[in-house]
Amino acid sequence: MASPDTDELGPVDYLVVEFPPATSHFTGEMAAELDKLVTSGTIRVLDLVILTKGADGELDVMEVDDLDDVGELRAAEAQLAGLLAEEDVVNLAAAMEPGTTAGVLVWENVWAGPFAAATRRSGGQLIANGRIPIQAILASIEADEGGE
Repeated sequence: MASPDTDELGPVDYLVVEFPPATSHFTGEMAAELDKLVTSGTIRVLDLVILTKGADGELDVMEVDDLDDVGELRAAEAQLAGLLAEEDVVNLAAAMEPGTTAGVLVWENVWAGPFAAATRRSGGQLIANGRIPIQAILASIEADEGGE
């Protein structure tokens, strides 16, 4: 039988956000917003990595422990499970442009855990999921407004 922690495990997502050269303005705002999600119990951070790809293609990988000015994330440090393997990081970095920085975040959707557990106990299994990019939603709204 699975442990109680995995019995109630919610869906796990990841994202990679790339910042072009000279455009990353890390003021702590992103860390503060992530901290709000963790503190409220909405998500649990499972892994957080910062990748920097040099102009020559060389990759520098920093875990949250290596970063300065992420005080808000120190509270989540104990939750970091380090799910990303070295091979995962190399594959993600292959999509990056030289000279860029990217943040990789893996999180559990804690809010959905009880529903996911109930679904599994009922014999259900996830067969598809996806995301609709906000840009697509905004374009659809603009198209609808233009057609009136």
